[in-house]
Order: sequence, then C-alpha cells, then structure tokens
Amino acid sequence: MSTLSAGYSPDAIDAAIGASIAAKPDGVLEEVAERHGVPLATVLDCLQGGAVVRAPGAHFEEIWKELTDWGVVMLIVRTQDGVFETKARLPEGRQGRGYFNLHGDMPIGGHIRSERCAAIYFVDRPFFGRRSCSLQFINVDGDAMFKVFVARDDRRELLPEQVANFEALRARMSFG
Repeated sequence: MSTLSAGYSPDAIDAAIGASIAAKPDGVLEEVAERHGVPLATVLDCLQGGAVVRAPGAHFEEIWKELTDWGVVMLIVRTQDGVFETKARLPEGRQGRGYFNLHGDMPIGGHIRSERCAAIYFVDRPFFGRRSCSLQFINVDGDAMFKVFVARDDRRELLPEQVANFEALRARMSFG
C-alpha cells in the first residue's frame, strides 16, 4: 500500500486520487483510499461532476428515518476482512444509552454510534459499468460506518421510486 498521505501536499494527494479515479471511474473507492493511504472521505471529496453531495452527520436521524420508508434497500458494511451485504427494509430507531438503537423484528438490527457520524455522502456514480446511488455514512475518522444503496430489480436496474427518493433527499440535504 502506498502511503501517499505521508509527506505530500493535499493538492498532490488530491491529484493522485483524481488520476486513480479517472483511470477507473467505476472502480471501488475503498481500494483507491487504501492505495493512497487516505480515509474514504478524502476520496469521496475528490469525486467530480456532481457525483457526490455531502450532508452533515447531524442529519443522521432525519436521513435514517426517511430511509425506513424506501422499502428494501441494500445495506453494506465493509471492513478490511470482508464485505457484508443485506437486502432488507431498514428498521426504525431512536437514541438511547449512547447509541442509535434499531428496533423491530427485521433482518437488520443493532446499535449505531451515530454521534460518530461526521458526514453522509450521497454518491451517484458508475460502479462496474452501471449507475449506482448510495448514501455513505462516514465516521469522524473519515471511514465508512456503512452504506445504503438504492435497490435493483430482477434486471439489475435501479428501482425508479428509490432513485426519485434518493434524488429528492439529496437535493434537500445539499441546502440544509
């Protein structure tokens, strides 16, 4: 792994990341971050052409609540050791005992340290040749907490209703 971030100016890092994205515009952004020794947020901030809108993490609960009405989505948690994907409706949640607690008998449950959410990125870019729309919840360290993707139908096309929801929420959050 390159550690470009050590000893290089922010402009040089951004240029190198931009070149990596240009070379493979539909590639895995975490791989770009790893290759350059930077957090995912740094790579997201380098996306061009309206591919990304950043909302403050303070909107975590508001955004989560809206996502619970979207129907089945793809929730992805990626670590260095694996990528975990779940297709399900997101359950409602609320704050308690230092966590945002997910409620209900759903395939997705648990407890999120939402106070560590620094930003939520609305990402609309190609991924392996197809349009992909996601909300990427980024923690205070600049890494992904998890991602919520607009779901696809049987033909692997994005669900139009969810795309409309994504675009409307992104537009609202870009001003809020």
